[in-house]
Amino acid sequence: MELELQWDGNPNIVLDIQTTLGISLPVQVKNIGFTGVLRLVFKPLVAELPCFGAVCCSLREKSKVEFTLKVIGGEMTAIPGISDAIEGTIRDTIEDTLTWPNRIIVPIVPGDYSDLELKPTGVLEVKLVEARDLTNKDLVGKSDPFAVLYIRPLREKTKKSKTINNDLNPIWNEHYEFVVEDISTQHLTVKIYDDEGLQSSEIIGCARVDLADLQPGKVKDLWLDLVKDLEIQRDKKPRGQVHLELLYYPYAKHEGVPNPFANQIQLTSLEKVLKTESNGYDVNQRKNVIMRGVLSVTVISAEDLPPMDIGGKADPFVVLYLKKGETKKKTRVVTDTLNPIWNQTFDFMVEDALHDLLMVEVWDHDTFGKDYVGRCILTLTRVILEGEFQDTFVLQGAKSGKLNLHFKWTPQPIYRDRDRDQ
Repeated sequence: MELELQWDGNPNIVLDIQTTLGISLPVQVKNIGFTGVLRLVFKPLVAELPCFGAVCCSLREKSKVEFTLKVIGGEMTAIPGISDAIEGTIRDTIEDTLTWPNRIIVPIVPGDYSDLELKPTGVLEVKLVEARDLTNKDLVGKSDPFAVLYIRPLREKTKKSKTINNDLNPIWNEHYEFVVEDISTQHLTVKIYDDEGLQSSEIIGCARVDLADLQPGKVKDLWLDLVKDLEIQRDKKPRGQVHLELLYYPYAKHEGVPNPFANQIQLTSLEKVLKTESNGYDVNQRKNVIMRGVLSVTVISAEDLPPMDIGGKADPFVVLYLKKGETKKKTRVVTDTLNPIWNQTFDFMVEDALHDLLMVEVWDHDTFGKDYVGRCILTLTRVILEGEFQDTFVLQGAKSGKLNLHFKWTPQPIYRDRDRDQ
């Protein structure tokens, strides 16, 4: 059951605030106004009246809370920043306590209702790969984008990427983990900002992914369109796209140790490395795994490349390299065609595949140089999981064009700490 809730009151609440300067401040919270949607869940159903054992109370979404702060015997402006810090703490506490999937359990019939308590159900692995075609927010130069990601909009649960200066097509390749409590209702939010230094950052765009759309144990590769506002999507102006890789794995219990994948899911090569049964290591050590191995890339062909010459043709070749590596591989040049066929295979020794990227660039050969056509930026997650696959990739930065590539992974996993006794 969901109810519109509005409450206004003036309770007598006094907080004892200890500052970093060693000063104790008695702060009064008054004139509290509260607006939101209250969600009530009646469970479990029982045979005796009122036919349910307990009520779970929570707010459906982030609510509107207004209040006034006053230092007893002083002014809030006496210490710079104290008002914003206290207000932010109060709002975070309210949201962390009441906003769904968090809940307050009110027993109606005596009994054990520990199963109604909110518990972590799994972990969401997020790789923030890149963004492209971002809206420029700067009058001089280009935006300096960074990303903010969260499932629950609390400061301590929010992840922030590094800032990429003067770039509308930033590459982050950063990895984050989020605890998931209710995959059926929670979602991942991504917001891209322009870093303005000492001034407030300006939002470029945002996107949201429903976690219910994820299949446990399977990587989902997404390009998400950025919008101005997730709630009111009236502005249809293009703001760019953000590239994410998502992997959700539920918790299971095996002798008290969290198991990253359910038993019914077929094990892949990566999962076997991470499983206790396969390598004798505790599953909690999976963060210490370095996925080292040989990546074999076959550049099969390209389709519908844009014309680069006066005659409406091109002389394309492909350059491949790892972002963390120094070695570049290059195909031969195929002349006078927009649909070249190469069928050339290249091997890369990868030292840390989970945190590296494969850069694949298409160039047009000229007598006195070369012209850039487009590129594909690929993580290695899929080939690690599947071992081998073939797919077609759209060229970024080109008016048209696709690349047909085949990948094969030969793993040689190692651990940062080889001594099991440490």
